Amino acid sequence: MSVNPMAYEAQFFGFTPQTCMLRVYIAFQDYLFEMMLVVESVILKKLEGFPDCKISPFQIRKSTEKFLLFMKEHFDKLFSKMEEVLLQLVLNIPKNVLLPEDKVHEQYPYSKEQFQALQDEIHQLQEQYRAEASAGQALRAELEEQKAVRAELEKILQWFDGLENICREHGTGNFKESFAFLTQNSKKLQDVLKDVEEKSKKIKKHDQLL
Repeated sequence: MSVNPMAYEAQFFGFTPQTCMLRVYIAFQDYLFEMMLVVESVILKKLEGFPDCKISPFQIRKSTEKFLLFMKEHFDKLFSKMEEVLLQLVLNIPKNVLLPEDKVHEQYPYSKEQFQALQDEIHQLQEQYRAEASAGQALRAELEEQKAVRAELEKILQWFDGLENICREHGTGNFKESFAFLTQNSKKLQDVLKDVEEKSKKIKKHDQLL
C-alpha cells in the first residue's frame, strides 16, 4: 500500500485512495477464498461418485490450501501493479489542478510567513482590545467616584449660598471680612466643580467611543 497520505485527493473524493484500494483488495481476497471453497466442495461431490478413489477429503483440503496460497501470491503481485496504476492515473489529482473550493487561495495567496504575520497582528489587536476594555472599566469607575465628589461639592456650595444670603440680610462688619474669605473659597470650589464636570464629559465621550 502507498504511504503517501494523498490528503488533497481525500478532500475531493471524500475518502483516501489508499482506503479505496484496501477495500478492493479485501473484496478480491474474500472472493478468492469463497471461490476456492466452492471448488473444494465440487471436487468432494465428484469424488463421491468414485468409491474406489483413494483420495481423502484431508488431502483435498491440503491441495486446496496449497493452490490458494499459490493464487494469493500471484494475486498480490498483480494487485500491487494495479494499485500503482490506479493511484497514479485514476485516483490522483495532478499538481496543477485546483479544486473549486480552493480558488480563493489562488486569488489571495499567502506564504507561511505572511500567514504568521497575520496571526501575530490578530493577537496584537486582541491584546489592544483587552487593554481598551480594561481602561474603559477604570474610566467608568473614576466617573462614578467623581459623581460622588460632585454631589458633596454641590452640598458645600449650597451651604455657602445660604450663608451668603444670611450675611446680606444681617450684614455685620467683621463677618463681612470673614465672608469675603469664604466667598473666595467658594469660587475655588466652583472652579473645582467645573473641572470635575469637564472631566466627566470627556470620560462619557470616551466610553461611548468604546
